[in-house]
Amino acid sequence: MFRTILFGLCASLATTPALASPRAPVIPEPMVFDMVRPLGAERGELEANVLGLVPLSGQPHVVEWAPEIEFAFARGHAIEFELPFENGSLAEFKLGLQGTFGTLNNGRAIHGWQYLGVYDRHEKRVFNTLLYLIGERFSERWSAMAMVGVGEVSPGFANDKDALLINHSTFYDVNERSVAGLEINMRSGGRRSVRVTPQWHQKLGGHTNLQFGLGVHKARGDVARPEAAARLIKEF
Repeated sequence: MFRTILFGLCASLATTPALASPRAPVIPEPMVFDMVRPLGAERGELEANVLGLVPLSGQPHVVEWAPEIEFAFARGHAIEFELPFENGSLAEFKLGLQGTFGTLNNGRAIHGWQYLGVYDRHEKRVFNTLLYLIGERFSERWSAMAMVGVGEVSPGFANDKDALLINHSTFYDVNERSVAGLEINMRSGGRRSVRVTPQWHQKLGGHTNLQFGLGVHKARGDVARPEAAARLIKEF
């Protein structure tokens, strides 16, 4: 796993000049499965945000929320630190790394990779996730971002090993300040689940953005339940 991560980082850094021309397309970020800054981010970009997921039915009502900070340490390459909570209890420590391979399709598309390392405080073990990312700007208003990879890998736990993760988000730019989107998240393995989240992204001014949505989440062994989600973002 770590050899793969190192190879991805080296290959990504080696192809960074491809970002210079043409310029990276502007594609919104998914709300629930967050990226570590957009692909092709400029060096020095800094962001703080917090995500909240609130179940609207079922028991117990566990509110998941997570503050995080993201920093682009080189063009197209970023790191994040996140603290996921369940209600008032710190559940995990999370580290994310993301790199950009370059642009495709005459600058309308861009692709890269993302690594997430998570330490679960309840189960006292580490999960590793590695994903391939690709996004495309189809027109002035329509764009999409796809993420696919292997996640929740922890040696010795066969039920979680080699879980497939898929995220696909489609976006429509309503105007310069508003974006409508539909995000679909799927996960296989011992913790398989499906989450569908229609969402709205709104620029509030002062480099502050609000994303919110109302969707459905179905976990393994449970019925589909409605869920509210929101992310508040501040860029520096």
